[in-house]
Amino acid sequence: MNPLAPLTIPLGENLPPLVFDAPLFLIAAIALPLLVWWLRQQRARQRETRLSRYADAAALARLVTGRDAGEGRRTLRLVSVALLIGLALSGPRWGLARGPMSSRGIDMAIAIDASLSMMAPDDKPNRLERVKQEVRRLRAMSQADRVALIAFAGRSYILSPLTADDGALELFLENLDPSVVGQAGSSIAKAVRQGTELLLSSDGSADRALVIMTDGESFDAVEDVEVAAREAGAKGINLVTVGFGTINGSTIPIRDGSSVKAKTDDDGNVVVTRYSPELLERAATAAGGTFIAADASDKASRIRGALRSLRTARRQVDTREDHVPRFLWLLVPALLLLAYDTWRLVRRTRADLKDRGTVKGSSTSPASATAMTALLLAIIPSTFVACNSEPDPAALFTEGRVAEAIAAYRMMVAKGDTSARTVYNLGTAILGADSLKEAAGLLEAVRKNSDGEVRARARFNAGLAALKMGRQPNNPEGEQELAAARAAYRAFLMERPGHADAKWNYELALRKQPPQSGGGGGGGGGGNDQNNDQKDKPQSEGGLDQRQADALLNSAAREEKDVQGRKQRQGRVPPGGKDW
Repeated sequence: MNPLAPLTIPLGENLPPLVFDAPLFLIAAIALPLLVWWLRQQRARQRETRLSRYADAAALARLVTGRDAGEGRRTLRLVSVALLIGLALSGPRWGLARGPMSSRGIDMAIAIDASLSMMAPDDKPNRLERVKQEVRRLRAMSQADRVALIAFAGRSYILSPLTADDGALELFLENLDPSVVGQAGSSIAKAVRQGTELLLSSDGSADRALVIMTDGESFDAVEDVEVAAREAGAKGINLVTVGFGTINGSTIPIRDGSSVKAKTDDDGNVVVTRYSPELLERAATAAGGTFIAADASDKASRIRGALRSLRTARRQVDTREDHVPRFLWLLVPALLLLAYDTWRLVRRTRADLKDRGTVKGSSTSPASATAMTALLLAIIPSTFVACNSEPDPAALFTEGRVAEAIAAYRMMVAKGDTSARTVYNLGTAILGADSLKEAAGLLEAVRKNSDGEVRARARFNAGLAALKMGRQPNNPEGEQELAAARAAYRAFLMERPGHADAKWNYELALRKQPPQSGGGGGGGGGGNDQNNDQKDKPQSEGGLDQRQADALLNSAAREEKDVQGRKQRQGRVPPGGKDW
């Protein structure tokens, strides 16, 4: 019954806790102290040689008492300075830092072809993976851009609305494959129209761009694609079409159990899919946009170049940096030790000269060392503030510091970050503190106003909050809460039928089902669940066993799959029966 982890993507996961920009300079961290120690030893021997000309060792010991101890301490200080400087030169990095950054960006929708033809391996490792690589590179070049992701095949599907949240975009991108869209074929015209509608529905003063990434093998009529592209251009959408694949083409690998075979058509012939640049070029021309061929190198940079002239808007971007440079943590103590050593040396020199009576009224003083020390002390606070950073709320939550994580997320919301991801994280953290009512309200709001991975996780944790409240003893609203939990997990398992934690929580909600009729809960629509609930009412303590729960969930999954299949069969079949 543990909640899912907060929806953040710690970029530093599985990375070493300490790295160096210039690891070769670690040699300096060893060589410099040894060199300083050797020079100090040489100087001490030279001094002893000079003093031996005036007196023997016993007399010198009485004349220069305390001198050796002072020289030893100075050697230790200088060796420490050399060690710290050597380590600072190696560029040590550790920890995370995040904070807002002001930059300028545009609004950009990226439509990705997720049809079966994109699995062809003629663009290594396959066309779809190459698209994902270019999208990631494009995103890295344009942190201030708001980006939306659209997947299309026989139909188009919005994966993510316009957002600057790299974590959410990466989640959708990572899980994108031909099964996401659900309808076979390839329709570029639908992707152009949906991308245009999505961009026009967004607010903002920045220009809008639509990037189509595909192999160009569309089963639309050429005229339909040109009309859609021309409409997009007329509405101020800058269209960029990007090709993937090769002219010679490739077969499409299809996994059948443990084996992989080439896809065949209805007549049993092996399908060969080929990159088709003509349609992409005509679409770009119709919209007054840019066409980037499949054989072009560095596609992401070419896309940025094509969009460089667009009007941008200033935005605050939440940046996150892994392995923050920490050389100042070593350099500042080294400079302080050096300033202190200089001050001690000047002070001792002045005292010696006064003892010999040769500098009465002399201007020699430790003023320079004192000034250096004062300067360093003045810059230390700002230096350490620059090196330090606010703790990452997700890391605090993972470490069990739930109250601190809640405070950090509340601060983010107070500063204006009311994105679905942040509110979800706040609700999850509050759920971890067992403030169930507040958590349930936040998570339910996120579920209603988001989609994709955020909505799924919000639904899971909203169900968990309801389940916890329903299982509380003497709770007058326990029956309603359990019904809400069953509805939440039933909907979650429709999308992810293999999720073990959701299965277990669903079974717990069924075990505690109240004896009244209408046990489906969650606002109706659960005929199968009602029947199963009624069957299991006689079980007083055990409830559903794992086999029965799995059977219930598998039946629901099969029913949902059949519904989706009927919807697809009712839709327009691609011309010629082509489903790739």
